Amino acid sequence: MDFYQKASERKEELVKTLQELVRIPSLYDPETIVPNAPFGKTLRDALDYMLNMAKADGFKVRDLEGYAGVIEFGEGTEIMGVLGHLDVVPVGKGWSVDPFSATIKDGYIIGRGSQDDKGPSVAAYTAMKILKDSGFKPQKRVFMILGTDEESGMGCMKYYQKHGEIPNFGFVPDADFPVIYGEKGILQLDVKGHKKTQIVSLKAGERPNICIGEASVIMSGEAKTDLFNFYLKSNQLVGHIDETTQGVSYFIKGKYAHGSTPQEGINAAWHCLNFVSAAYHDEVATELARLLKEYRGDALGIRYFGSHMGFLTMNLGVINVEKDDFHLVLDIRYPQETNEVVIIENIQKALAEKLGTFKVSIQGHKGPLFVDPKSKLVSTLEKIYRDYSKDDQSQLMTMGGGTYARSFDNFVAFGAEFPLRKRPDWVGNVHQADEGYEIEQLVMATAIYAQAIYDLTSQ
Repeated sequence: MDFYQKASERKEELVKTLQELVRIPSLYDPETIVPNAPFGKTLRDALDYMLNMAKADGFKVRDLEGYAGVIEFGEGTEIMGVLGHLDVVPVGKGWSVDPFSATIKDGYIIGRGSQDDKGPSVAAYTAMKILKDSGFKPQKRVFMILGTDEESGMGCMKYYQKHGEIPNFGFVPDADFPVIYGEKGILQLDVKGHKKTQIVSLKAGERPNICIGEASVIMSGEAKTDLFNFYLKSNQLVGHIDETTQGVSYFIKGKYAHGSTPQEGINAAWHCLNFVSAAYHDEVATELARLLKEYRGDALGIRYFGSHMGFLTMNLGVINVEKDDFHLVLDIRYPQETNEVVIIENIQKALAEKLGTFKVSIQGHKGPLFVDPKSKLVSTLEKIYRDYSKDDQSQLMTMGGGTYARSFDNFVAFGAEFPLRKRPDWVGNVHQADEGYEIEQLVMATAIYAQAIYDLTSQ
């Protein structure tokens, strides 16, 4: 079958489906949690949208009490899984369009979740639909499992592991092509301490896995306007000063990025600390700025290079300094050769030297994922990608991001971002403002996923 031709024929359907799904603002919302909507109403709405569509298209569907949904076809004793998620990260600031408008511009669908992970999920679903409508009879059961809590702790997959049928192998359309055969461990740490500081208030960051793109620090006394402007100019930053009832507020605009790639962002909270250190000679600001400066964790004593996964990374995702108390949330991605125990011990040693009373605790932890890059699963998926894309340059990869692949054995991440297709500067990446997904990539990913499901389940 010519799957690219079949996917191209469904281009309008793909775009319409993705637009309708993006227009559902499926953010975690504790205020609207009820039975069968464990993560809030809009996530229930997004899951209903997909399950109702699949049911109308003739698939078997199952709803696991709003935690996840299953779209199934085929017969057999083995189960192949395709895992996608319907939740999205908070919008943040800096958008040029309504984040949930699904605006089409220059061949891209712009909207929160268009790339992470609604676009790839729609591509995978449409691939299943192409196969079904073509009369294909898979010799294995194919489960598309759609979760609703990937961005906030993967509680959906924890529930599925207890209550759902476990797939034997599969892929996750939530990363890059060709194949992601390894994922770093994810360690999110709470660091709380108490030490005298001149900082009146510094509160920034929404989630550990997002590099802080905007931050304000409030200081007492008169504004140090000249020093602040010099700092902004020296670091090529934008900011401003406001007078508040608490004191002088220094606002700095950085750049949002995914917490697994903090080097691609500009952490505004770190710059607030660094400015306060330089302008006010504050000990807490000085030490925190020093300890958190390097995204590889050098000053924290956790720098590490893995043979497959490369360097450990560290992201400051949340900070709260007030009344001499400080609270940090760090997102650390580490290679499989090290572990969380060693990392925590080294951080405690680094903090003990200068920061007085403190406590380090684990907010969340997921171990690393590693699948042999020479395995049948990886080699099959790699061949399919190269046959369709004609890309013989891009290498198999590991990454710092975390996907559902680590929820089950014999799973890898497979697309749907094409490494050789460069987006325009105005199009945001995952977790960024103006997040967008190219329509041509959507079509090609659909064809690749159809071929992958066909090849992996035809025998």
